[in-house]
Amino acid sequence: MGGRQATARRPGMAETHAETHADLEGREIVIAPGGCTGWHYHRVELIAVVRSGTLTRILHDDSVVVHRAGTSFIEPAGIAHIHLGRNLGAEPVVLYVTCDALPEGAEFSIPSPAPPGSTPCACSGPAL
Repeated sequence: MGGRQATARRPGMAETHAETHADLEGREIVIAPGGCTGWHYHRVELIAVVRSGTLTRILHDDSVVVHRAGTSFIEPAGIAHIHLGRNLGAEPVVLYVTCDALPEGAEFSIPSPAPPGSTPCACSGPAL
């Protein structure tokens, strides 16, 4: 896919709010023009902001949702919410993604085959 991912943690978050919050974790996700994430799902709910470009999401029920720069959305957790992200535009899609309940060392997503009845993915990019 040619995308780039970075992980950052807020220092001291667990010590300061140990009773109510796990470490807040965030990533910048870049999807090149013509690229996609591959089918995947998330262990925990994620909040995403589209910094630039236009992200097209294909959901588990084959519905399509388009998110333009400046918009945000929530990715529900669990295998029942398998989805795919595509960049059908001419500029890179840059997403800022965060969650606050990811277990230490766990990835943001789990790759998955396409859900039954959904359109297979022709891309080979890594999941978000």
